[in-house]
Amino acid sequence: MAASPQSALTPLKGQCSLGSGGALERESRGPFKPRLPARAQRTAMLRSRWLLSGASLALGAGLGAALTARRRPQGDGAEGLLARLPVVPTVAAAAAVGPPALPGSSELTKYGLPGLAQLRSRESYVLCYDPRSRSALWVIEQLNRETLSGTSDRAACDFQEDDTVHEYHRATNADYRGSGFDRGHLAAAANHKWSQKAMRDTFYLSNVAPQVPHLNQNAWNNLEKYSRSLARNNKNVYVCTGPLYLPRMEADGKMYVKYQVIGKNNVAVPTHFFKVLILEKESGEIELRSYVMPNSPVDEKIPLERFLVPIESIERASGLLFVPNILKRTSNLKAITAGSKR
Repeated sequence: MAASPQSALTPLKGQCSLGSGGALERESRGPFKPRLPARAQRTAMLRSRWLLSGASLALGAGLGAALTARRRPQGDGAEGLLARLPVVPTVAAAAAVGPPALPGSSELTKYGLPGLAQLRSRESYVLCYDPRSRSALWVIEQLNRETLSGTSDRAACDFQEDDTVHEYHRATNADYRGSGFDRGHLAAAANHKWSQKAMRDTFYLSNVAPQVPHLNQNAWNNLEKYSRSLARNNKNVYVCTGPLYLPRMEADGKMYVKYQVIGKNNVAVPTHFFKVLILEKESGEIELRSYVMPNSPVDEKIPLERFLVPIESIERASGLLFVPNILKRTSNLKAITAGSKR
């Protein structure tokens, strides 16, 4: 579908509102009670097979600690990267002990649940996959001096289907062929020179979204380079990237969410992209920078500062939460917005 003429977002002003989105709610749970009757134990086991395969964002379910076992160039404690995800509104990602207690769930889930949040933990990133758009809701990665150093060769990597995604819901290279869009990385390949496998993992199409070539090769590429420069001068930089589908006003004065799809699998073309940078400074201070760019040609000479937006705008538009989870770990948080003194 063609984009409508007037966008609800004016990123060049730097302080735009991205529209409203459903914020995810926290929900805390206790562990299952022991010594259940045999039948109840079988029911609980069956339910856990369905519910522990992923975390439902809508229900605020915790992430399984088993997913934290991934190779890291620099460790930061037993919890691992997943436990520190700033986008998942749970009390503690690594402390999840089981599925949420659903009233009457033993009967309601008799034939399973039709869908849960689809998490993928790979060498270089963690993502939450959106089967409707055929891309990720968000991808998070950790950058530091170690991840940016190495001899990994991009030429040895090829874009490939993610065979962990059901064939009904996955993008293919054929979807992009002749579409006029680049296969735009969410977690950038150049961020992970420390391991050939880590770089290769960024070429799964689940880590890709249709991106206007001029944006991908210029302004967005500049933002990725800037993220890497920050990682060289800070202890760690956590980068969360994802697509946005924002409303636009049409000639009738009403707001609509419209976006193009490509290929036989109807891969959704985002209207915008966001990138949230969480900087861990050597001093212990946490700095937050959040950017939005339209999925259209952007003059690469425009300063990146012009694309800074309030983090609340991204939280509202995406349905994700960043700040509440960061504040669980520190009160020393500084948000950088357009015009802020560095």
